[in-house]
Amino acid sequence: MMKQLFIILLFFFGLLAQSQEKADLILYNGKIATMQKSGEFVQALAIKDGIILETGTSKSILETYKTAATKVIDAKGKTVIPGLNDSHIHVIREGLNYNSELRWDGVKTLKRAMEMLKEQAARTPPGVWIKVIGGWNEYGFEEKRQPTIEEINAAVPDKPVFITYLYGKAFLNKKGIEVLGYTKDTHYEGSVLEQDKNGNLTGLMFAKETPKAIYTTLGLTTKLTPEERINSSLQFNRELNRFGLTSVIDAAGGSQNFPSDYATSMDLAKQGKLNLRISYYLFAQQKGKELQDYEKWVAETVINKNDNLLTANGYTEEGAGENIVASAADFENFLEPRIVLSDEMEKDLEPIIRLLVKNRWPFRLHATYGESIDRMLNVFEKVNKEIPFNGLRWFFDHAETITPQELERVKALNGGIAVQFRMYFQGELYEKMYGAPKTQLPPIKKMLEMGIPVGMGTDATRISTYNPWMALHWLITGKTLGGMQFWPKEQILDKFTALQLYSSGSAWFSGEEKEKGKLIKGMYADMSILSEDYFTVSTDKVRNIESDLTIVNGKVVYGARDFKALDPEIAPVIPDWSPVKYFGGYTKKL
Repeated sequence: MMKQLFIILLFFFGLLAQSQEKADLILYNGKIATMQKSGEFVQALAIKDGIILETGTSKSILETYKTAATKVIDAKGKTVIPGLNDSHIHVIREGLNYNSELRWDGVKTLKRAMEMLKEQAARTPPGVWIKVIGGWNEYGFEEKRQPTIEEINAAVPDKPVFITYLYGKAFLNKKGIEVLGYTKDTHYEGSVLEQDKNGNLTGLMFAKETPKAIYTTLGLTTKLTPEERINSSLQFNRELNRFGLTSVIDAAGGSQNFPSDYATSMDLAKQGKLNLRISYYLFAQQKGKELQDYEKWVAETVINKNDNLLTANGYTEEGAGENIVASAADFENFLEPRIVLSDEMEKDLEPIIRLLVKNRWPFRLHATYGESIDRMLNVFEKVNKEIPFNGLRWFFDHAETITPQELERVKALNGGIAVQFRMYFQGELYEKMYGAPKTQLPPIKKMLEMGIPVGMGTDATRISTYNPWMALHWLITGKTLGGMQFWPKEQILDKFTALQLYSSGSAWFSGEEKEKGKLIKGMYADMSILSEDYFTVSTDKVRNIESDLTIVNGKVVYGARDFKALDPEIAPVIPDWSPVKYFGGYTKKL
């Protein structure tokens, strides 16, 4: 009797094991880049419970893993890549604002940009601001110039308009000045509000030592309601899916208070409505009170705790940064000479770094210039002698002018560097200020040669666009948005290496390099079917690539063109006047 029962149990568990190895989803007939090594492609892969079961030929995968319940997707011979992962983006903050912004990302002419401004003003209710916040510069326009304040006033005379230009300048129309009540006596530390010869404000703002005037003014413009913020976050996340993004690391930022400004994304995560895996950092907002904030967060919050019940590592707190103390804010305004950090920087930074290392909290630090990085490394090395880092994950963001000697010091402390394509938008300004660079800025190839972890990101949305294919175009050409050859040609990256930085490279920065970034057995089932073959199209055509189908955790989150029928429904854009409803986000065509 016991023997028969044993045989029955063996049979039952054998069937159970067999059923567990059958796929929920099979993607076949594709050119699937495993990204395990250059030139390695497979035809198909099987997915179960958000994990890749196996890869191989279409025939072997379908025969081995398909059941009547398996969903099957024909990739139609298209190229499939691991989901892209932006290691530095401000997704949570932008989600709260996306539906309220008119975006000029991808707009090819100033003429069309101004037409959009005028069209949006016509449908915007009285008292609501028309805003253009980042994603453009004059070199992306055929006219190669910025709008004038006179043109903006003529286009929109009766409603408030606010337009930012990189980190250094903003345009405020006449109605906007009136609504805010700004006068010649309005002053912001480190910034200039331009006046005409009669002492009247012109509407132009300039950041000198700080962008306080620009971002304080931005904070006084129209805010979305809680319901609209939820919709806005969903719309922005979907917009990122449109370009094949499946993971992002939120670098926090100014005016992004914890926990209040994280509540919308937290709610979506708990409801299983996030279409991205989001890891986020905490950024102290009050100058002089940063240590108290981090002491509170270290004591009361838990890093690496997943708040998304439906997706592994779907919404997690990672650590501290990108700015840790105000006195270490290495402001990168290439319209002005480099600022020198406060003499108080080391004294302010050291106790927080000591706190973070002691409590094993990963941290990231915004740093543009080598001169600033040298001083920051002095602090890190001092703390390391007292409390060893011992493999604690930490890294610099940006690091455009980091020196070889400083890279050696980063390597010695097992740090990484998250790079962004800020020079794609600011290369011409850098050249005017400092001359043409003689080497790659930031020196990505040198970092990789030294074995330093490198991840790619956009730093979107207040400066650069969020479109990752523009960033990949920068990596493989070394050119700016306006077409200027900024990097020496011999230092550009090959396509495989560039894509690797945007997938498994970025995964290191959230401690997930063994879980995502490659399409191989055991990795997360995050991937994108591309509109064009990234590996064979010309470098300039890379800029036109989008995702035809985006999969996160084994579930389709976005479909277009040949795969439109698989596209999940999403709620309509609100409010009704939202620029996103009429123009979308990134503009592909005029």
